[in-house]
Amino acid sequence: MPHFFVLTIVRYPIYIQLSNVVRASLSPQIEKGTPVYKDLKGKNALITGAGKKAGIGYAIARKLADCGVNVALADLAKAQENDPLLTSDKAQLKRLAKALGETCKVRTVALDLDVTNPESVQNMANELTEAFGNIHILCNNAGTVFGVPNTIHGYDDDAWMKTIDVNLHGVFRVSKAIIPLMQENGGSIINAASQAAKKPPLFNGAYAAAKAGVLMMTKVMAMELAGNNIRVNAVCPGVIMTDFTQWRFDLEAQFFNATADERIAEKCKEIPLGRLGTADEVANTVAFLASSESSYMTGQALNITGGQTMEL
Repeated sequence: MPHFFVLTIVRYPIYIQLSNVVRASLSPQIEKGTPVYKDLKGKNALITGAGKKAGIGYAIARKLADCGVNVALADLAKAQENDPLLTSDKAQLKRLAKALGETCKVRTVALDLDVTNPESVQNMANELTEAFGNIHILCNNAGTVFGVPNTIHGYDDDAWMKTIDVNLHGVFRVSKAIIPLMQENGGSIINAASQAAKKPPLFNGAYAAAKAGVLMMTKVMAMELAGNNIRVNAVCPGVIMTDFTQWRFDLEAQFFNATADERIAEKCKEIPLGRLGTADEVANTVAFLASSESSYMTGQALNITGGQTMEL
């Protein structure tokens, strides 16, 4: 039986070139010209965890901007060495927001946000109010993990608490600050959960527990906010190919004495569609949930897993 070691995952602000196997795993290529929801034009959205061009958060921001939505990109943008929450820096965040606004002809704003810090969350909400006035779409996408891989009984207390704080409490803090900006006009909240909330993963218990909490929070919010015409749903992505996921496969390769391509190929065997997902596929689902096309849906958790998870 192999020995397991403890690693703390760090979101380095780098971009990794995708291997040939990764490219093959994404076939067939997603067709361009995916639906643009015209009813979203002119609305305002906040997307947390949107500071990396190769990440899911930015893909969501780009998709909404393509639909004519004014977008606020929020992320932890403090360039501190060895900061395990670091995903971006202020200059990069501003560049992404500016370029997106110019390309899609919408208003954009870059916001520094630490979802574990209530003061940072409130400062972000204040800046957002000044920039947009109100919000119609909130996507709680920010998330990370610490202290993995590890067993529940071997988990470091600090790593466990940090993982819960970012992934669960972060959704609570941001929602609490932003809902007052939505109550007058109604809108849609989309929380990023994970297939790990429904299908227990090995050696990643804190993340799974946090995301399961996000699912229940989504249901509670959906019931509480229905009277304000605010719908609340969740997305549950499976293995989505980003630079962060590539880094994970690189770590697995070291552990299993294999190549990253071999680890990806093994993972694809577990997925009925036979490939990894893309950030754009998650973004397309988020845009659908934000639009009036899903107007009779609230309290739901949609799987985006290629069939790897099929339970409700």
